[in-house]
Amino acid sequence: MKLPEQFENRMKKMLGTDYDEFIKSYDDDKKIGLRVNELKMSIEDFRKSFPFETEAVPWCETGFMLSDSSIKAGREALHDAGAYYIQEPSAMSVASSIPVEKGMKVLDLCAAPGGKSTQLAGFLVNEGVLVSNEINPTRAKILSSNIERLGIRNCLVTNESPDRLLSVFEEYFDVIVVDAPCSGEGMFRKDDTAIEEWSEENVEMCAKRQRDILECAEGMLKPGGIMAYSTCTFAPMEDEENMAWFLQNYPKFHVLDNPNAKYFEAAGKDFVPNDYSDSIKDEVAKAVRLWPHKIKGEGHFVCLLKKDPEAFEESTGKSKTKKLGKSIEAIIYSFIKENLIDFNVNVEDIIQMDERVILRPKDLKIDVSKLHIVRMGLELGEIKKDRFEPAHSLAMALSPKEVKRFVNLSAEEALKYRHGEELRGDFANGWTLVCVNNVSLGWGKASNGLLKNHYPKGLRIKY
Repeated sequence: MKLPEQFENRMKKMLGTDYDEFIKSYDDDKKIGLRVNELKMSIEDFRKSFPFETEAVPWCETGFMLSDSSIKAGREALHDAGAYYIQEPSAMSVASSIPVEKGMKVLDLCAAPGGKSTQLAGFLVNEGVLVSNEINPTRAKILSSNIERLGIRNCLVTNESPDRLLSVFEEYFDVIVVDAPCSGEGMFRKDDTAIEEWSEENVEMCAKRQRDILECAEGMLKPGGIMAYSTCTFAPMEDEENMAWFLQNYPKFHVLDNPNAKYFEAAGKDFVPNDYSDSIKDEVAKAVRLWPHKIKGEGHFVCLLKKDPEAFEESTGKSKTKKLGKSIEAIIYSFIKENLIDFNVNVEDIIQMDERVILRPKDLKIDVSKLHIVRMGLELGEIKKDRFEPAHSLAMALSPKEVKRFVNLSAEEALKYRHGEELRGDFANGWTLVCVNNVSLGWGKASNGLLKNHYPKGLRIKY
């Protein structure tokens, strides 16, 4: 692998005698990881159902590495059912380091394609609010698709700049993750494009952009809240130097010890310029680096920042979204009564956007009407004349215990279903939750022994 000469020279200075081991690691196979989505499947059931050999990721309780990097885990029915998310092992280190609890308000500021958001959602267990933002419109759609596939109910997906979010969410969040756009040096082993695009000028540009993002993130964090800053680069300018700059300019913050620090290496005090104080250097040294020659994963940097607590008043605002009419409300509740079990929703949390009916996160009380929203919580379905047709999102968020009719498909049937075929069998008439290994895959509508396929055409696979 041909690496940029300027990059190699800098890494020799940073690593010293470790440099040869570092370079040798580029000849190793890239690590393929996946993280079980406990919103839809338990670890125990995953171990029983997943057909390939894995080993645990030490710093993530739900993380696994595939023993063979040639395995195509993304082609499995369980993947399409949202039972797991394919994620590089080092990337799992960020969310697994943060003490996220049910009911919190959490922001993933640079969220696409959704690895960290879906991990955070697992900690929230569909309570509280998760805002997942992506500034790039195309990537925001991919993010939204992954939120849907994993059955997440309490997520607001936005396509906004950080400063626009700040105008709505001032001192709103308990936790913010800034997985900042970076020069991508830690991904060189798995991404040739990152090598081609690298330059010292790009490193400098990324560092400046990261500071702009951090300034907005600071304003959205509640006093007493935690912000995780991470990159997948080795450049001190983007890592230690940026953290030193942030601590100097925002003295209400201090760095927390990383609970997974035993698996990684401390950040480099020597990488912080001498014009910063020794106390700031000591704080920065609490951050961690993930080196590819020392762990089974790619390069990463993680720093946990806590904002000093103080009294504050949470901002609120009335939603300007359209409420339901009585006739539409009756149609929806009729569907729920006929098809679902223990699916209790408050009518105040159901809103209408055009023909779509949305279950808004119940803890999202603030007015978000000024923002470009890609996904507003959980889409329940559409009103088509005088009937209600459930959305694929609703199916992905349900379990067999929450519906009156479901079917578990065999591997062969699951392939046919994902291909778009109708199935024949002893089905009770009506909307049916189609599952594989008790994990929801989509809707079917049964009539006289025929299960009509409602798997979205855009998701269907080829044989």
